[in-house]
Amino acid sequence: MKRILTIVALALLSVTTYAHTLTGDPPAKPMKNVVQHIVLFKFKPETTQAKVKEIVAAFEALPSKIKEIKGFQWGTNNSPENHAHGLTHAFILTFDSEKDRDTYLPHPAHKEFGTVVGPWIGELTVVDFTNQAK
Repeated sequence: MKRILTIVALALLSVTTYAHTLTGDPPAKPMKNVVQHIVLFKFKPETTQAKVKEIVAAFEALPSKIKEIKGFQWGTNNSPENHAHGLTHAFILTFDSEKDRDTYLPHPAHKEFGTVVGPWIGELTVVDFTNQAK
């Protein structure tokens, strides 16, 4: 399972690193030493699409409430490899440091988001890493 999560995390990083190919812009240099906080959700079967949209909107609002969040991306799984284990939504938050990430975790806005999403999550995976890209 750890290997699968690592593969998922690296795949997500690859997608974000090479997103420039969609716009034709030159590739952005990977930001070394930033902390990537990757969150993967599998919603409970009874979660409606309207509820999912509400949850995503609440997550999208966090960067405006928590100054330590320097980047926010999200998307839904579209991998043809069939290794997602039912995880459907991926979120990547970027922090300048572990200290900033550690400030985010107990932040009241993050805790409030947890009360919004918590009842609807069937599975949750979180992987953090400090980017070592050159």
